[in-house]
Amino acid sequence: MSLLKNFATVGGATMASRVLGFVRDTMLAAVVGTGPVADAFVVAFRLPNLFRRLFAEGAFNSAFVPLFGRAVEEEGEAGARKLAGEIAAALLFCLLILTALAQIFMPAVVWVLAPGFVDDAQKFDLTVLMARIAFPYLIFMSLLAFISGILNTYQRFAAAAFAPVMLNIVMSGVIGTVLLVGVDNDRLLGIILCSGVAVAGVVQLAVVAWDLKRLGFSIPVFRPRYTKSARRLLALGIPGVLAGGVTQINVAVGQIIASMQDGANALLYYADRLYQLPLGVIGIAIGVVLLPSLTRQLRGGHEDQYQRSLNNALEFSLVLTLPAAVALAVIPHEIVSVLFQRGKFDAVAVDGTAMALAAFSFGLPAFVLNKVFSPGYFAREDTKTPMWFAAVGMVVNVGLSVALFPVFKHVGIALATTIAGWVNTGLLGIVLWRRGHFSPDARIARKLVLILAASLLMGVILHFSAVGLNGWLFGPALPIRAAALAALVGVGMASFAIFAQVTGASNLIGHVKSLKRRNT
Repeated sequence: MSLLKNFATVGGATMASRVLGFVRDTMLAAVVGTGPVADAFVVAFRLPNLFRRLFAEGAFNSAFVPLFGRAVEEEGEAGARKLAGEIAAALLFCLLILTALAQIFMPAVVWVLAPGFVDDAQKFDLTVLMARIAFPYLIFMSLLAFISGILNTYQRFAAAAFAPVMLNIVMSGVIGTVLLVGVDNDRLLGIILCSGVAVAGVVQLAVVAWDLKRLGFSIPVFRPRYTKSARRLLALGIPGVLAGGVTQINVAVGQIIASMQDGANALLYYADRLYQLPLGVIGIAIGVVLLPSLTRQLRGGHEDQYQRSLNNALEFSLVLTLPAAVALAVIPHEIVSVLFQRGKFDAVAVDGTAMALAAFSFGLPAFVLNKVFSPGYFAREDTKTPMWFAAVGMVVNVGLSVALFPVFKHVGIALATTIAGWVNTGLLGIVLWRRGHFSPDARIARKLVLILAASLLMGVILHFSAVGLNGWLFGPALPIRAAALAALVGVGMASFAIFAQVTGASNLIGHVKSLKRRNT
């Protein structure tokens, strides 16, 4: 299967997940707004997700997939099953220990992640309770990442990409029930929301476990042991925790500082959810597909295919990312207002979220390019170099967050995250190129300029279109506002497609025809 076909599979499933995620967050905004329950839920839900993305997705994408890919190529299925069994036993053992410790020391964990909550005893206690209920989600998602690594190595991307859809379906059902029944007690509301998170984790894990069964790959049951495979995974995984999860670490730093401002965590959460749509559909999809592809090409000695895959990934990512970044920067108020302004989510919340979204938008290309360049290191089992670059990015993020927060409040945190993202990605790309592990095609530089020009022209069209649709976008009737926003998005997509095709920035028609041919 081609990189484009696999990218479309993962990206399509991720798009479905993110669209349903908007439905979930729209309902959540109406239920909790930006009040204390919203702040508590953001911290409680982000805690297991932070560990998941650092220790599960980050470590496994950077360490497990290359190791498992090597076992498949060199030792066959028997060796791969043995490796999987050893890693599964060690992973589950560590997850259970980590979860037990988290349950015991959760007040201290919340104090570290949200020190600003300490002054509000009721909010602090509610956050601790919600975090304890939600934390087991980490176990299910870590096992999901593990199984997904196996499936992806065998070029089966659909189930792992579809699993997050189930989170949004389950949570939308839970929140919808709350809206219908009505829950006025903050403590009960928090318990219901976080219980839904835990249940969703079980459902997501079941999706990939079923696909693994369909593949016919069984994981043997071993007792936890510190085997050679576990040692190698640990050696690669510890640096991968930082390298693969730099964005999440930066978000966590921002969360700590934002806890000093009432409602700031909720504002950043809603803005984060919006820019995570293109990041998820483009960046995560590229990263998921690219790593096993690069690993297989390097193991097979196909350097030319490796370079072609990196160049194609760079073009695909920027063709989709740059126009998305420009759109988020040009019409943030229109997007936030239509999607979230209802119930307890008022005009003040719209303004705060829109400003954070605009700040995040400038970092979107950096976050996506991080997913393109990092596999170039991970495929060679080099996780230490990206770790050091991630550390530099974290230092920049912390320093700028502390410096900008007193002046720009939560927007300063978003700006710091953006700048740190560019620093980290710049280091990744430059060093990968200097080592000869990434050789840009002659056409790439020209295409990058043309893609940027097409995106900026689209931004101009979007701005004047938004002005013309102002009365519809901010009118009283939600269906009309939603239709106006859909029209605005359609104008943006159409204008960029025309500019890109006419200028030669990208042969979008050719890509679509190629994808259709492979689907027939």
